[in-house]
Amino acid sequence: MQKFSLIFILIPFIGTAQKGLNQNELVFLSDLSTEFNYEIRYATPDNFIGETLYNCAKCLLRPEVAQALLQANQFFCEKGYKIKIYDCYRPLDVQKKMWSKVPRPTYVANPYGSGSIHNKGAAVDITLETLEGCYVEMGSDYDFFGPAAHIDNYNFSNKILANRRLLIEGMRKYGFNTVRTEWWHFNFQRNRSYTTLNIPLPCED
Repeated sequence: MQKFSLIFILIPFIGTAQKGLNQNELVFLSDLSTEFNYEIRYATPDNFIGETLYNCAKCLLRPEVAQALLQANQFFCEKGYKIKIYDCYRPLDVQKKMWSKVPRPTYVANPYGSGSIHNKGAAVDITLETLEGCYVEMGSDYDFFGPAAHIDNYNFSNKILANRRLLIEGMRKYGFNTVRTEWWHFNFQRNRSYTTLNIPLPCED
């Protein structure tokens, strides 16, 4: 199988100091690698709220989290897949809007409690697709609220279960933890030192 190598940028803070964004807090994933695909649902009305929540489709993460995600994607690329991004950093105000619509802590983190790890720039919502960009079946759509999205639900075909195992294996290998009710959600496990942020997405390039 052909090997794929990701390009790492040793100074990953270029282009992030805008609109109040501290250049040591978050980095653009797209500045670090072109080996990802993106479908930022919250920048469209195609999401569980049915409203556009982001002004632009950007993926920002803490630098350490971004580097771990690059390593995970290398792991998947060597197996014939790559990561497709649904969501990364999420401003706290957006979390509050989600909670006002769906106040269910099983699926939406309470912004008035500990909040979401997305609000720290240390969580990602992702799936896999083939290197050719083909869909990989995971058993439910992204942001589906129900048992079909639970990672401890094994009532699926062997192929779907294998796809989920691969996704979980690769992410855990590089420091991400799972959430029982969402097969797509991964928290970077070393997130305690990160503060919750409410910085708007920097949409002016």
